[in-house]
Amino acid sequence: MGLGGVSAVTLADARELAADARKVVAAGRNPIEERKAASAAKAQTLTFGVFSSSLIDDIEGGFRNAKHRQQWRNTLTTYAAKLTSLPVGSVTTAHVLEALQPIWLTKPETASRVRGRIERVLDAAKAKGLRSGENPARWRGHLDKLLPRQQRKAQEHHAVLPYDQVPAFVAELRAREAVSALMLEFVILTASRTGEVIGARWPEVDAKAKVWIVPADRMKAGKEHRVPLGPRALEILEIVEVLRTKGDYIFPAARKGHPMSNMAMLKLMQSRMERPDVTVHGFRSSCRDWAGECTTFPREVAEAALAHTVRNAVEQAYRRGDALEKRRQLLLAWESFIELGSA
Repeated sequence: MGLGGVSAVTLADARELAADARKVVAAGRNPIEERKAASAAKAQTLTFGVFSSSLIDDIEGGFRNAKHRQQWRNTLTTYAAKLTSLPVGSVTTAHVLEALQPIWLTKPETASRVRGRIERVLDAAKAKGLRSGENPARWRGHLDKLLPRQQRKAQEHHAVLPYDQVPAFVAELRAREAVSALMLEFVILTASRTGEVIGARWPEVDAKAKVWIVPADRMKAGKEHRVPLGPRALEILEIVEVLRTKGDYIFPAARKGHPMSNMAMLKLMQSRMERPDVTVHGFRSSCRDWAGECTTFPREVAEAALAHTVRNAVEQAYRRGDALEKRRQLLLAWESFIELGSA
């Protein structure tokens, strides 16, 4: 009879547990069967909702960011609500199907994530002795036979402004006296993602080194990223520095202590500039297309400038640095291209 792992049970505890088990044997009972019965009884009182919440508390340290943690909680609370009050040891295939079927075809991506998260919760319950048998949320050889095939959604690409039109767009942008216009230009010059710039704070900027350091929790790849800053990007920071009285955010909202919303840039383009054909994220592709078509910078440098994740395991193993100076030259050339065209 096992008494628990050595990392969780001390020698003194083990001796006490062994003594208790011997007393059960002396009374003519089976301590292993009694332990199973106790686990089964616990499984009948511990609900899926309580157990899943406890599991997220235990594993959330491995999640990439707070948004990911909240998504776990939100999806299970919203779409697995029918399981919440059920004993975690009593969840069946029928219960899982009842939760998934209403969204399986209408919200296929969300439904697939919910299924995977339910499966993990039930696997964890089994590992703790609260369940037995096969996992009713498993896909291969089980739910794939019971749920209809989801239609693959055609991949949607962000609307991209051709790179040769970017200088004229930026020239029009500079004619507008608005913080949202400065923020959008900063996005374009640094080829950054919207969320990276919205959350940018002054302590992240090293003006002397001409670098903006985006922390890992705001990067898609979950890894710190150093962004080289050119003359115009630094000039923008000097212009908005007067707003530091509103807090640490570089591009603050009117409400002190809050960053500007991504809707500010969207509204600027779609309503004021009357450019519904352009997206903020699309400027990253504009920069990438320009680098590929008009420069001799290696593909690896262009990809690194956009903080794209390296898929090739061998290339990933050999790339130890972040090619900061090479990326600096690329973004300086990008800024010069925009400056000359918008002059």
